[in-house]
Amino acid sequence: MVRKIVTAALIPVALLAAGCTRNRDAPTRLAPARLTSIGVNTYLWRAAIDTLSFAPLITADSNGGVIVTDWYANPNAPGERVKLTVSILDQELRADALRVAASRQVNQGGQWVDAPVSAATVQKLEDIILTRARDIRRGTIAG
Repeated sequence: MVRKIVTAALIPVALLAAGCTRNRDAPTRLAPARLTSIGVNTYLWRAAIDTLSFAPLITADSNGGVIVTDWYANPNAPGERVKLTVSILDQELRADALRVAASRQVNQGGQWVDAPVSAATVQKLEDIILTRARDIRRGTIAG
């Protein structure tokens, strides 16, 4: 009985190893997001980078899955600025594999003062990144 379980557990590993050595480009047995050298989901990573492209980046660590922007002031609201941190927590394309944190400041008398960020704003940004990641995935699979 134990031998059957061990054998059953080793068969998928052997198939994956064999598939990887024959075709390094794209083994069909693995999800495309797993075929990268980065430590997080490729689609979420690319979507987050695309989504945050409006702001200057301080850090973009693909192995750790952390993207941090510098302060960004919208030209239409120069008395306010935001700083964003996106954390990608998993290799799977799931909503709980993404976390966005935002800091906001307003200019009061020449001084930048911390101000609250609406939870809806953070949620909207997460939704934009997730939607973009799904679009990238659909484009990759269809292409």
